[in-house]
Amino acid sequence: MTYEIYNSEKSKDTLDIYIYNDVDEASIWNKESVGADKFRQLLEKNKNAKNINVYINSRGGSVSEGVAIYSQIKRHPAKVTAYIDGYACSIASVIPMAADKVVMSDTSMMMIHNPWTIAAGNSEDLRKVADDLDKVLEGSIIPAYKNKVGDKISDEQLRSLLSAETYLTSKECLEYGLCDEILESDKKEETKKEVQKDRNAALDKFRAMCEEKFLAKSHEIVRDETPEQAEP
Repeated sequence: MTYEIYNSEKSKDTLDIYIYNDVDEASIWNKESVGADKFRQLLEKNKNAKNINVYINSRGGSVSEGVAIYSQIKRHPAKVTAYIDGYACSIASVIPMAADKVVMSDTSMMMIHNPWTIAAGNSEDLRKVADDLDKVLEGSIIPAYKNKVGDKISDEQLRSLLSAETYLTSKECLEYGLCDEILESDKKEETKKEVQKDRNAALDKFRAMCEEKFLAKSHEIVRDETPEQAEP
């Protein structure tokens, strides 16, 4: 399922939400799209959640739907952690900006760009569409990113990245303030090595203790036998 929200095994107060499809109202072309109204209904059923984990792998979609989801997350009283499991592109990169913490893997990415649309009409119509897109950029997209990154990136840098339709690695996102933590895949291997190191240390300590007890016992045997050996 695109949407999945349930009590986590970790805690009855924790909810997990998966956004693994386009951000848009469901339609006959894509019944699994993630719409703001469905998102609202799901959160409405879990008002008392204290922790929410949002897992994202989406190429984006509708700005209006994404901004509405952003707002819902922003005002929810729970502590929200967003995990970028794969790619968070376009408006799907805006949604996690509402979270208290954004976590990426070392292989996940974000793609940010200026909003775009398909338009038809005369020259005045097209000019108005362009003006409207500028307002969407200034009124919705940039504020969402800036609320997250703060002073880690200047307005000029952000606008340049948006205009260039930029794919950002997890390390770049961390540098720019778009995420707060990177889960490195080799950490599991490091953890295994640390565990093995602790086990080896414990085994060495046990062996040393056994040797010490064995030597002590040997000395006791020698002392017990010495008087008998000393008799004429």
